[in-house]
Amino acid sequence: MYRLLIVDDEEIITDSLYETFARHMPDRLDVCKAYSATEALSWMRRSRIDIVLTDIRMPGMSGLELTEEIQSRWPQCRVIFLTGHSDFEYAYKAFQMNNVRYLLKTEGYDKVMHMVEQVMEEIRESHDMHNLLEQQSEITSRLTAFRQDEYIRKLLQEGSTAASLIELQAELLEREIHLKADSPVFLVLARLNKLHEPAEVEQGCTESSIRIIGTSLMSEYTECVSATDHYGDTVWLLQPKDSQRDADQHFARYMEGTLELVQESCLASLGVSIACTLSGRGCDWFQLPQQYERLRLLQWMKVGDGMSMVLTDNYKEPQAGTPKESPRISSRVEAMNGFLETGRFQSFYDIFEELVGELLQQDMTMERAMETYYHLALTFYAAFNRWGLKQKTPDQRSFLHLEHFPSMKDAVQYLYLAADELVNFKRSNEEERANIVVQSLCNYIKSNLEKDLTLVRLAELHHFNPSYLSRFFKQEMGINLSEYIDDSRIRKAKELLMNQELMVREVALQVGYESAHSFTRLFKKQTGMTPQEYRESLLIRSVDR
Repeated sequence: MYRLLIVDDEEIITDSLYETFARHMPDRLDVCKAYSATEALSWMRRSRIDIVLTDIRMPGMSGLELTEEIQSRWPQCRVIFLTGHSDFEYAYKAFQMNNVRYLLKTEGYDKVMHMVEQVMEEIRESHDMHNLLEQQSEITSRLTAFRQDEYIRKLLQEGSTAASLIELQAELLEREIHLKADSPVFLVLARLNKLHEPAEVEQGCTESSIRIIGTSLMSEYTECVSATDHYGDTVWLLQPKDSQRDADQHFARYMEGTLELVQESCLASLGVSIACTLSGRGCDWFQLPQQYERLRLLQWMKVGDGMSMVLTDNYKEPQAGTPKESPRISSRVEAMNGFLETGRFQSFYDIFEELVGELLQQDMTMERAMETYYHLALTFYAAFNRWGLKQKTPDQRSFLHLEHFPSMKDAVQYLYLAADELVNFKRSNEEERANIVVQSLCNYIKSNLEKDLTLVRLAELHHFNPSYLSRFFKQEMGINLSEYIDDSRIRKAKELLMNQELMVREVALQVGYESAHSFTRLFKKQTGMTPQEYRESLLIRSVDR
């Protein structure tokens, strides 16, 4: 789904265009509106905008000045100038800008809608999967990618062993990683949301394609390198190319918008959904393991797990270094926990069986057995608490005290019960979670009809990205979110119109329409009558009774 922002200081034009586009293609276009360039820039700071339809001449900041600001921050955004002025100088300036079109208001709505559809097609073609694969294949060899993967995985897990920044830079260049050792690095973690356990070959192809798509969309304005971590998730290390883009806040916003494009391209080209987590500020190269761990925890713990989201870690101070754990046990338990969190149950059980098998080996020392057991028990216990399943937790006294078990076989049996309980909950909870999210969203809409119910605002309140929220709502409810909002407003308006003391304008305001004219037009379209005609029909029916 693409996002269109309509900007014009003439409210009647802005409102008319907004209503026209909102109803013309609700499945393909999310429409926003602003009555000034300043308000438009506020939208640009809140969300990614793909197309801006704006007047050239406006009070204060002009459309040309607005476009210059947009192109400095969102270079991929397309701009269509819509103006009543045929002034050659303005048109000439507009034609000098990249990704800009020019239309006169006198050309009519059909011409405007046709041009918006043309621009949407251009955007789609620019993200075409075949072009992205072709571009990437020309600059990346399999051997280089393999060496980079191994090196990045080591950086993320163990950190750099380089004695200085000069030595670190040499290591990067040796592996053809064109990042600067003396500059902070940003991390992006992308997790594939799978509805079923794919074949190993199929999963490998999908993960490679996700990396290609992401790198292609990020590389225009960033220097980046990707790898697949030992959980099977994709990680990007990146830095802004332009020195003007080194402000953490703006770069994080730019990356949030770019990651939404990555998600949409993966869905369109591969038919898969991914969740992305981004570091909100650059970190020192020697702090990569701590930052990587923070992103993993954030992705596992945040509301909306399993959904197509872009999460940003805005933690301002780097965590202090933590002591290294036993590499053999802790790394496997962490991987097992990652597979449980992401629903990869066969992989979860493979590692679990390996660990509990070691517990039952005859040559296992008591110290090693205790270490393995408590790693597993504490991991499961934390999951029970995190998911609100305390009442289903195995007997805590025995679960957290190995010495209470008569034998190691009994302790292992408890671990099996806990593992099965968590897996069963994870499998059954997805549908219930979707019902809760949809019900919460519907309740909010019904209770706040007079407030801002734009897709972007609802997404902010319910911790979704806007494009996914639109698809998710239609999938669960069978209708577009905009249609549901309109239906709710009409139902509420009918109730309010029964009160003869309320004016039609007052009813319009209470259901979210500042313009009585717009409200009347929607009401008639939905019911076949104007609000006044509907009120009169109520009076006739009451008299007939």
